[in-house]
Amino acid sequence: MPSRALDGDTLVSPVYLAGSTHTGDPALQPLLDCGFVLTGDEYGNVYVNSPDQRLRLGYMPEGPDHTLWKITAHRDPFAEPEWMATFDAPAPTELVTAFTSALADCHRDDPSNTPIGPSSSPEETWLPLKDAGWRHSSAHLVTFLTASDGLAGLTYSARSLPREGELRGERQRWLLWGGQDGYLERWYATFTSGVPKRLIAATTARLADPDPVLRYERDVPRRNRPAAHVRPVPPPIPTPLDVQRVAAARAQSLGHQHAAAHTPASASKATSSAPRQGQRSATRI
Repeated sequence: MPSRALDGDTLVSPVYLAGSTHTGDPALQPLLDCGFVLTGDEYGNVYVNSPDQRLRLGYMPEGPDHTLWKITAHRDPFAEPEWMATFDAPAPTELVTAFTSALADCHRDDPSNTPIGPSSSPEETWLPLKDAGWRHSSAHLVTFLTASDGLAGLTYSARSLPREGELRGERQRWLLWGGQDGYLERWYATFTSGVPKRLIAATTARLADPDPVLRYERDVPRRNRPAAHVRPVPPPIPTPLDVQRVAAARAQSLGHQHAAAHTPASASKATSSAPRQGQRSATRI
């Protein structure tokens, strides 16, 4: 049952068909909670950086391109990025939140060290998808995982990729996508070679999670609706205190009705006809 504090009137699953929440707050909060600093510009873009300026996030609704989220890691504040992760505007906010939560955990574990991806097997990143029953295939050094409905997937390239091309967004080591093909319907997320595997695995674990997410119905991408499971948010379950209050109010109401029903008519008439104190009787001369 979702928290009442969250916004939405509809439960949507799977998450990859739900679209964005159109607010960056949930994904920014994990970093702010571990000491990252928030700034912004006059256009409405938001930037969150670690105190040492080596981990940087940009939430850019008014950015230069369709990429809404950019997260980078640097060995020192003036070095070029060691890695970059991106999520475009239609990407479900829950996926970004999974990534930033894992990044916050990395920073909290070792604030003095920039998290750089180890040279371990990339299979760690798509294991949550395999465990969820996604189809797995490979060809020509490229691995594919696809959801059972064919509306989400992961592509991993084991080919040699130029570092500069990755950072410019021309080539992708990891590519996630979801939704029906169409403008603002299908979303994409990319991860360059240096992104720590645990951050990508946290994202794919959320991607494979079947739990529904909250959305306002009008915000669910139109082309995704026929394939998504969409249902209204059920009314909140009364708490024990709510039940006690209703019972007390009902008992008080029934008590008033019972008292009114058993008031003698003659007593009521006598009370209404008796002269008030200080008032003369109408029959007295």
